[in-house]
Amino acid sequence: MSEKVKAHLALFLVNSLYGANNIIAKDVMPTYLTPNVFISFRVLGATLLFWLVSMFTKIERVAKKDLFYLAICAVFGVTINQLCFFHGLSRSSAINSGIIMTLNPILVAIMAIFILKEKANSIKLIGIVLGAGGAIFLALQSNGKDGSTLLGDVLLFINAASYAVYLIMVKPIMQKYKALTVTTWVFTFGAIYVLLFPGTIMDLSKTDFSIITTDSWFRIGFVIVGVTFMTYLLTMYAMKFVSATVTSTYIYLQPVLVIIFAYLFYQIGWSADNTKSITAVKIMWMLVIFLGVYLVVRSEGIDKKIRHRKLK
Repeated sequence: MSEKVKAHLALFLVNSLYGANNIIAKDVMPTYLTPNVFISFRVLGATLLFWLVSMFTKIERVAKKDLFYLAICAVFGVTINQLCFFHGLSRSSAINSGIIMTLNPILVAIMAIFILKEKANSIKLIGIVLGAGGAIFLALQSNGKDGSTLLGDVLLFINAASYAVYLIMVKPIMQKYKALTVTTWVFTFGAIYVLLFPGTIMDLSKTDFSIITTDSWFRIGFVIVGVTFMTYLLTMYAMKFVSATVTSTYIYLQPVLVIIFAYLFYQIGWSADNTKSITAVKIMWMLVIFLGVYLVVRSEGIDKKIRHRKLK
């Protein structure tokens, strides 16, 4: 098996883990853990694992000014991102969560236009409009009857937007340090912020750990090790052999995989029935968002070809 095939398998596994996470994590909240407690577990656990890996690699020295910059990146890449995701997931359906997350390439494109002053061609603008429109109409369908609420969808959207800001901010410093170094420090600062968040300590003090079942502990471990730590390592491996554009297109799989896992996990008794939130209208808006993301990603490829021709 070639390294390129292994890279594609790694990306498929990454998005499968993300898709499963939307179902598995939701079943832990709020019965056993509040979103704040779950976030603290995830961020602290992942931080420890990243430092553990760093101990077995050459540790880079990071300049003080860069540490300050990484501390700012952590606000968007971990704190706001994670708080909004878990609070949003607890107030919305797993299906909506999977669909809204596909907006990330569109949000990155929007941020690049306003922050990096990148020019947008007509294809990219059409893609942005379609993606944004699909997300808005999807959120307007959320009325609580299917487990999704407007507030939950808005929080999930803020989560995706916050991560888009992080991707824009972290790009220049990624060129200066190894990806593992950057991620380790971002998670370290993120863990501090999450612990300082007013609701975290209060919720931790009220959590009855004695009622958490073995099954729920496995779910928590899956989120920490599988969805946070392993996805990072697999993505790093894959990007050695495939482009960032190819990597980003795998995000299309997430809502599809969420739907598959919703049916599968319910049938084998691993989760509550999340299939009730799957409707024809949601599938329609999901396809509209898919089209928007496709056009944005395609426009990036067109821009690169034009720049390449100019260089010739």
